[in-house]
Amino acid sequence: MSVDQKPLLTPSTTTSNPFTKELSDPMPDGSIFKRCGCRDTHTGKPLGNHCPKLRRANRAWSSDHGHWHYQLELPLTPEGRRRQLRRGGFDTRANAATELDQARALLALAKRDRNRRVDIGDMLQHVARTRRPLPDPDDIRHRLRAGGPLTDAPTVAQHLTTWLTGLQIDENTTRGYESHVHKHLIPHLGDIPLDKLRPRHIKDMFAAIEARNTEIETARTSPDPAIRATVRGIRPCGPATRQRIRGTLRKAINDALAEEIIAGVTNPATLVKTPGDRPHPIIWEPERVDHWKTTSQIPGPVMVWTDELLARFLDHAAEHDPDLHPLYHFMAYRGARRGEACGLRDSEVRLTKQEVTINNQIAVHGHTTRQKAPKSKAGNRDLTLDADTTAILTTYRARRAAQRLQAGTAWPDTGLFFVRPNGHPWHPNLVTNRFRKLIHRAELPPIRLHDLRHGAATIALDAGIDIKVVSEQLGHTTTTLTRDTYQSVTKELHHNAADAVAERIKKKRHKSA
Repeated sequence: MSVDQKPLLTPSTTTSNPFTKELSDPMPDGSIFKRCGCRDTHTGKPLGNHCPKLRRANRAWSSDHGHWHYQLELPLTPEGRRRQLRRGGFDTRANAATELDQARALLALAKRDRNRRVDIGDMLQHVARTRRPLPDPDDIRHRLRAGGPLTDAPTVAQHLTTWLTGLQIDENTTRGYESHVHKHLIPHLGDIPLDKLRPRHIKDMFAAIEARNTEIETARTSPDPAIRATVRGIRPCGPATRQRIRGTLRKAINDALAEEIIAGVTNPATLVKTPGDRPHPIIWEPERVDHWKTTSQIPGPVMVWTDELLARFLDHAAEHDPDLHPLYHFMAYRGARRGEACGLRDSEVRLTKQEVTINNQIAVHGHTTRQKAPKSKAGNRDLTLDADTTAILTTYRARRAAQRLQAGTAWPDTGLFFVRPNGHPWHPNLVTNRFRKLIHRAELPPIRLHDLRHGAATIALDAGIDIKVVSEQLGHTTTTLTRDTYQSVTKELHHNAADAVAERIKKKRHKSA
């Protein structure tokens, strides 16, 4: 259902219904017609009302193909532009005719008052954009007499539900938005009119989420197994998720403001600070490893190995999982994401020049995979390889060529660099599962596969590499994210600062002596 500016089709006579009594003045007739979702097999463009299946041989409308639509000329805008109300999806012609007469009855309420006709036209446009039912003419008549606004803002739940259906973005991003909307935003904020939403409502939501987190943690540590069972498989809502929830709400309200669904308000989501900060990586220092071996306690959600621990892992992987060792080495040394490594194109690996280009990834939706471009412009990037990585990837490519020769015509042409011994792509979840098993068998302190990326950044920063270079290597849009995430784990500058302070104090003490 939408507002359009296409020429009117042949008018159709509307059926008798309760709204015809409002039509005392001459009004646009409007038109009723059928459309379908079929597309041209050559161009892929929608056929609309030109689909040959919509009409029978005698040119009568088909009863089993397409849906009924109507369109109606609205009053000109204050700037003099034409506009039309177009709505569809009706199962019968009678239903389309009834709503068309309702729209005409609403316009008739203004009688000869041009300003009011424009106001009612604005209201009908608003209703069409928000995909809401047309209001009752009696209700609008009362509003006209009172001189008040003709439309109510939708509730947060109504707007978010409509907003989700109109998104044309990456599938994973849409899934994230849907999760935030249905699990958090609608349950906590759904009944509030969108134009009445205030920062205090959002703060109350985050307070309730934090209270639920506390309940989950308390139940997890309960001595009663029945209580522990009530939260089995339930994860607390962490700081990063809370930030994303606020980001989803901010985006939805910004879109409402841009589409004039609400007006004259400040986006309240921009005025709320999300509780909690992004967790920073923590290094598995020897003392922390000893404590973990004794207690099994992990210091934080994001852990990175030292150089020595990483070397132990790669040696273990080379011996016990040689098929995946080159991929793990590439991630650990160059900071590629899991999907980027699995989706690395063979044509983008230039070993003679010691460089690769990241311009593809394998994304996971549930267990289904799909190749797509990196999400941001910064994610499309060139990476320079060191001599060790180049040697390992060269050896891998030669081994892969031998496997391909042995497989013959059974070898699939995926176009990917890292593939399984049978030539098929690596499923990212399988790469993660084998990584966990290798860590367990090597008796190394646990990290996530994604933490290899954090480790690459940490090692680079500790080596004194400029933060802009590291940010570009990771595919970050700005250096701010890189600095906020990793600066706390780099130590050389902090040690230098501590030594400088100590040396200054030492000189002062010698002088006073």
